[in-house]
Amino acid sequence: MESTNNKRLQYAPLETGGSARNVGGIDSHQHFWKFDPVRDSWINDEMKVIQRDFLPQDLYPVLQANGFEGCVTVQSDQTEAENDFQLANADQNDFIKGVVGWVDLQAENIEERLSYYSGFKKLKGFRHVLQGEPQRDFMLRPTFMNGISLLKKYNLTYDILIFPDQLAFTKEFVAAFPDQKFVIDHIAKPYIKDKKIDEWKKDIAMVAQFENVFCKVSGMVTEADWKNWKKEEFTPYLDAVVEAFGIKRLMYGSDWPVCLVAAPYERMLGIVKDYFSSFSEEEQKLFFGGNAWQFYDL
Repeated sequence: MESTNNKRLQYAPLETGGSARNVGGIDSHQHFWKFDPVRDSWINDEMKVIQRDFLPQDLYPVLQANGFEGCVTVQSDQTEAENDFQLANADQNDFIKGVVGWVDLQAENIEERLSYYSGFKKLKGFRHVLQGEPQRDFMLRPTFMNGISLLKKYNLTYDILIFPDQLAFTKEFVAAFPDQKFVIDHIAKPYIKDKKIDEWKKDIAMVAQFENVFCKVSGMVTEADWKNWKKEEFTPYLDAVVEAFGIKRLMYGSDWPVCLVAAPYERMLGIVKDYFSSFSEEEQKLFFGGNAWQFYDL
């Protein structure tokens, strides 16, 4: 495949039949990067398989092979240079339908920055790596909440990246912004490897009561035992998010290429394909694309 620098990648739209949302499949959560061992120090030696570049020409054939029309790419570096990189990727590749970037939501000039980014059609929202903040209720900082309060004005979404211990704060956070579109990344990273579910299940159901909050069914394999996980281990967690959010507020995401530390794309996808195979065709279309199109206004 030719470099994305000199050719716009094209896609063949999926056949979607008589769906109420006549749209193709969307992978709502993946990343691109040019690997930098200093900047990307979170990719440690245990994750050697992803210590390299991952670019649009690497993902496009994978999406095609698995029946997806496009994707939403999500930031992995907390700089505005990351936005430039991802927006350039999106501009050069039609299959990249949206970008979730990063901006300093606590900045004094935050409205000026949001106004600037609202000029990019494919810039759909922002994310902060809350899971990595030493202050576990960082999201409740007045300066951070001020930034969040301005997102709706510019039709921007917010991806919530947290660990389960932060779900209790998330309830207060989302309650403060009933008109803001939020999505929980990676089902809030439950402790699947340790088979801990009770507290996470209770807390995620509490957050799901707010109808402006969606949830990405993504990142599960990396929370399991990378070498020894079994498909059935994920069923209780999938049951819990389906019960909490309902099919209209869940969306599929691969977390590619991070998922590769625990599974090839097809094997990871097989977990949710099998689980949702008993759902109606319409419900499957919502999960594997329709909800992402609607949430991100793709």
